Amino acid sequence: MRVAIIGSGPAGFYAAEALLKRTDTEVHVDMFERLPTPYGLVRGGVAPDHQSMKTVTRVYARTAARPTFRFMGNVGLGRDVTVEDLRRHYHQIVYATGNEDDRRLGIPGEGMARCTPATVFIGWYNGHPDYKNAKIDLSVSRVAIVGHGNVAMDAARMLLYTPVKLEKTDIAGHALEVLRQSKVREVFVLGRRGPEHATFTPPELREFVEMDDVDVVIDPGALAGCVIPETEGTTQQERNLKILQSFTKRQPGAREKKLHIRFLVSPTEVIADAEGNVAGIALEKNRLEVNPDGTVSARGTGEIEILDVGMVLPAIGYAAQRIPGVPYDEKARIIANRDGRVVEPVTRSVIANEYVVGWARTGPHGLIGSHKGASARVVELMIADGAGLEARELPGREAIVSLLRQRSLQTVSFNDWKQLDDVEVARGARRGAPRDKIVDVEAMLTVLAPR
Repeated sequence: MRVAIIGSGPAGFYAAEALLKRTDTEVHVDMFERLPTPYGLVRGGVAPDHQSMKTVTRVYARTAARPTFRFMGNVGLGRDVTVEDLRRHYHQIVYATGNEDDRRLGIPGEGMARCTPATVFIGWYNGHPDYKNAKIDLSVSRVAIVGHGNVAMDAARMLLYTPVKLEKTDIAGHALEVLRQSKVREVFVLGRRGPEHATFTPPELREFVEMDDVDVVIDPGALAGCVIPETEGTTQQERNLKILQSFTKRQPGAREKKLHIRFLVSPTEVIADAEGNVAGIALEKNRLEVNPDGTVSARGTGEIEILDVGMVLPAIGYAAQRIPGVPYDEKARIIANRDGRVVEPVTRSVIANEYVVGWARTGPHGLIGSHKGASARVVELMIADGAGLEARELPGREAIVSLLRQRSLQTVSFNDWKQLDDVEVARGARRGAPRDKIVDVEAMLTVLAPR
């Protein structure tokens, strides 16, 4: 059985691992990645101060070392190869392309200078090639982040960190220089629902406890009506509420920086100054209403306040990109699928031998570890569906390599990546960091060019 996996983030690597460990079927996996570097959000999305989370790449490297695995970096689906190319060369296809688009607020003023999606900010400080030239202006003192998830908390933490603490991380060099000059002193994290509905996780919230130069400011009244356990609690919601309560009990401090966590507000407009830059954000106060099905929705009250800020970072989620030839669910903004089997979006009929894993299947839900089991379950479907498929004759295994060569593509193997890895680690050693990322694709390919 020959399988193509498109995307090299956690979900893709876990699918490869599950396929290659099969003892009932021999599987050969080719993993395609549009960038020269593997690991998806582990490299381009996990915060620089979370180095321990990035050690999971050692597991992926063991998968890549298997003789029946090939990594083909710098090859983009829809750019360099087509779905039809893959169908001709493989028995099955797995889309593991993640969520690379951001969701927008859809309010007036959203496109102005210094209103930047948090996805761009995070990609910029993580050295993602797509965002290396982003214009991040931190000459303002107050920033609003719209959203109550971990992305919002990561962005807030990076804005409030003392830069010297980031020097020993793998933060992109260009971002470190800008953060050293940052004037940001207050960050407002804004959510449309109540504290019991926030989706950030307790570890992300607890990290602000350890930032000795940051005061966390929460209106004690915001927790009124919430059932807060006497101990830390067992559910994520209970643990969050307990940590939030601990912040409200602190004496107001005189620390230089402030994190304000606000609830029950929705942005209605980004307000510009005379030069067209962000000068503030209009917020409508919300109330919670219980729907007939028991879910809770936030409803606007019509009461508006203006929050004076010089920058707005929307962090309200991700969406899958549209890829030519790949069915797309316009409503859910994911690859159209039913339990991991790709389907035609309108009729919902299954498209044979095509599958999807990770956030491209579900949307942005679940942490890195949760993808292992989810990808393995999709692999079980693939094996069940693929009985006898290996009897279908395909071009030789090297045919896809010849095709890419004919198209004058400089593909990057996993051994090539290890060369890049060595260069980045050596660069990082000069500042005492785990690595200093190369952020330009052409620069990466130049390092690998034959001499």
